[in-house]
Amino acid sequence: MCPVHTASLSFSTPTALTATSFNKQNYFCLTFKRSSRRCCFPSFFLESPIFLRSKGRHYILVIRKQFWYNEKVLITCNLQSSVEEDSNTTLDKQQLPKDIYDFTQVESKWQQYWERNKTFQVPIHVDTCKPKYYVLDMFPYPSGAGLHVGHPEGYTATDIIARFKRMQGYQVLHPIGFDAFGLPAEQYAMQTGTHPAITTERNKERFRQQLKMLGFSYDWSREISTTDPNYYRWTQWIFLKLLERGLAYQDEVEVSWCPALGTVLSNEEVIDGKSERGGFPVVKKPMRQWLLRITAYADRLVDDLEGLDWPENIKEMQRNWIGRSRGLELEFPIVQEEENVKQLSLPPIRVFTTRPETILGVTYIVIAPEYSQLEHIASPTHISKVIEYRQRCLQKSELERKSDVKKSGVFTGSFAIHPLTKKYIPIWVSDYVLASYGTGAVMAVPAHDERDYEFAIQYHLPIYQVIDSDHQDRLPILDEGKICHWNDTLGISLDGTTCTEARKLLMELLEEQGLAKKKTYYKIRDWLFSRQRYWGEPFPVVFVNGQVVPLSEDQLPVLLPETETIHPAGNGESPLANMQDWLYIDHHGQVARRETNTMPQWAGSCWYYLRYIDPFNDTGIVDPLLEKYWMPVDLYIGGVEHAVLHLLYARFWHKVLYDLGVVSTSEPFHRLVNQGMILGETEYSLFRVKNEQETKPQNVQERWISAADVDLSSHSLKSDPNVSIEEVRISPDQVEKSGDVFVWKQNPCIQVFAKAHKMSKSRGNVVNPDEMIRQFGADTLRLYLMFMGPLEQVKPWNTNNVYGVYRFLQRVWRLFIPLMEASVAEHREPTFEQYKALHETIQKVTQDTEALRFNTAISSMMQFVNIAMKWTHRPKAILEPFVLLLAPYAPHMAEEIWEQIGKSRGTIAYEPWPTWEEKYLVEQQIEIVIQVNGKVRHAMKVNKDIHEEQLIPMAMNKVQKYIQGKQVKRKIYVPNKLINLVTSG
Repeated sequence: MCPVHTASLSFSTPTALTATSFNKQNYFCLTFKRSSRRCCFPSFFLESPIFLRSKGRHYILVIRKQFWYNEKVLITCNLQSSVEEDSNTTLDKQQLPKDIYDFTQVESKWQQYWERNKTFQVPIHVDTCKPKYYVLDMFPYPSGAGLHVGHPEGYTATDIIARFKRMQGYQVLHPIGFDAFGLPAEQYAMQTGTHPAITTERNKERFRQQLKMLGFSYDWSREISTTDPNYYRWTQWIFLKLLERGLAYQDEVEVSWCPALGTVLSNEEVIDGKSERGGFPVVKKPMRQWLLRITAYADRLVDDLEGLDWPENIKEMQRNWIGRSRGLELEFPIVQEEENVKQLSLPPIRVFTTRPETILGVTYIVIAPEYSQLEHIASPTHISKVIEYRQRCLQKSELERKSDVKKSGVFTGSFAIHPLTKKYIPIWVSDYVLASYGTGAVMAVPAHDERDYEFAIQYHLPIYQVIDSDHQDRLPILDEGKICHWNDTLGISLDGTTCTEARKLLMELLEEQGLAKKKTYYKIRDWLFSRQRYWGEPFPVVFVNGQVVPLSEDQLPVLLPETETIHPAGNGESPLANMQDWLYIDHHGQVARRETNTMPQWAGSCWYYLRYIDPFNDTGIVDPLLEKYWMPVDLYIGGVEHAVLHLLYARFWHKVLYDLGVVSTSEPFHRLVNQGMILGETEYSLFRVKNEQETKPQNVQERWISAADVDLSSHSLKSDPNVSIEEVRISPDQVEKSGDVFVWKQNPCIQVFAKAHKMSKSRGNVVNPDEMIRQFGADTLRLYLMFMGPLEQVKPWNTNNVYGVYRFLQRVWRLFIPLMEASVAEHREPTFEQYKALHETIQKVTQDTEALRFNTAISSMMQFVNIAMKWTHRPKAILEPFVLLLAPYAPHMAEEIWEQIGKSRGTIAYEPWPTWEEKYLVEQQIEIVIQVNGKVRHAMKVNKDIHEEQLIPMAMNKVQKYIQGKQVKRKIYVPNKLINLVTSG
């Protein structure tokens, strides 16, 4: 049962309210006794105005006091204003008490001001003599769901930096646009008949509204969209340049085809054999596809990571994706056994290795199921089993093959000749070897490779150790130890040599003797650049007599055809194949057929940062002088989910444009930061035996089981895996913190399981930013998003903690009320301590903002407000600079305070950022410890330049009770640290 509280209102006509508290949501429900109407409001608003409606009237109530009496909460309220609901009169919010910050009115006012005055618009042709700062968000896709509170985290961070840099005198480019092509809009069109352009524009408008509600200082005049023909004209132009340079080509590719979606999916879009979106079955199918030769830039993409200010884990992810390996390629001749006669046949199997020092440990060869010569390698007696095995393997995705714990394989019936020992070693086929890397064949060294070892154990294959280790005594030995059992092979002795030394020697020796060739292999494959979709950029090519013919630049853009229905062609081609009037054109007197594939969504996001610089240029991608001024992007913030593909593709295109002379830098993004994910509110659970009819184990005395006793991976009891456990959700008000864990209030011996999950509609834990803004205001939401913790960390949402940030802003407002009232403005000279508090805050906020430590910068401002609220006198010279510090974080409030204290009738956005002075950071006082006979008895603060003659009497006075009646024989003074009084008796 929820407790019932009574609240009395001090109206001219007394009206009683009943308030019922809902602890889970921290809401009170108020009901007028004389009315059936009821209004709910968060309990934190007990310090704020409440807007109620009853019997056709609107009321503003201001809670004045809350106190307990006979276990009931009594609330005293004042009625500030009321109007008829159907009247044209609006509530006069100026009638609110001046000590309450009305965020709704203030935020609306300043957002309109910024838009009306184009406050953040930067002219295209800027003064290039000023220092620049280009801060960029990753290109947002305008989904139908709009933003949830996780999205504005990165946007808030870039906005703080943009505002900060403007105030530091930089010319700031902070643009926004939309990566608006994509599969969701096309699927929606197929389901509803609504054209993707209509859906996309509606979604873009929704995003605009939400972004503007948060007060982001974007230059909206530069807004771009990948669906705008004036934009994708230049995407098509870039493709033509790629085609000219041989970096775009067509090939028959076995692709992941999703019949339900009617399109090819990339490997990353396929999960467990199904499409990432929709969970539809995916099959392998050979199709004519466009590919981009990103492999031609693999070395540069790896090498140029070194000069970037990026998180090391992101660099490593890109290195691993490219997968550059330098090593040797060896040849293993093939032998087939027929009627006990060994015959050499077929080209040798080529094997790539980065560890030639293990070559004597090779005991078998493994080839991939897709290996081109597999059917010829398999002996007649084994061919049927080999083919059957290959068919089974081809049904699996690469991810499934990589993740299979149990290895499988089939002997081909053939052997290879070891190039050094000349021994026969068996050739096997197994799905743990992938044709997409290296040569599609590996030399198996089971004594020193985990996969090879497991396979050898499973199929009873020989294992030969060639490396000793001081740290491992069981196979497989994976450490880089010392070579053993080399046996003077190749006429050299390597026993006792380190792996590193042996590897270096053999890389040269094996090549010199013609036994191997140095090779570099890459995991990365050319970029599959075709999609079987309507809603994407058309390719600027046609086919004449089956040959690819690029269109000329004056024929760009190739527009998407207008259509009322979008359906797949049914033969693997995109819906464009259905649009005959568009499909066939006359090309110099010949019938030409357009390309029906469209470009992937990645295409438009590969170069958008350049178009922001010069969005209206109709003669080129970007003006060279403007590009040279603005590039590279100084700060790029976005989610870690784009760590590989988007960033890799954008870097590839940028390098191509660099080689073409279009851009002046070899890399697009100088500094990269990935914001951490914001999870939903922490969820709490208890555990109990799943079937209450089951006999409980002896060690389970109660129905409820502590989370510490549960195996969460199997949902069973740790002490008895046969006992199944079920999870029961409980509300946060049933939980309390005990040390490092949460416990159940009803029984603190029961540990509660607490976990925050990714926000999703299915879990019902999505937090809508619109609702947060309505309740708390945009500045509160901005501050809370940054105050939750370090920007890069994963953090759980907690609405209760938003209240604290809201109260902080209310305190800031109250701090400035005397200054906003000109008649009582404080102009007296600040004390040194006041200067010290200000300049310490300036230093901390400046340094933390520069380093993106927004949470600690906000903490410093909170500390300053706590100190300043205690001052009897609050000098204008101290408070005014604080508004400037607040401005990037809570821009609406800062603008309003700045105007109210008479500093400007314009905007605070371009006011100079305050600087700290070192003289105010010096400590004026020191702490002196006072000891009596070596024991600490007191500590006191004194001026740092105090003389010993003054200090000793002060110290003796402070410890009088310890030296009373005793003779002080010695007075030992350690300057600026301690005084020790040595007494007798």
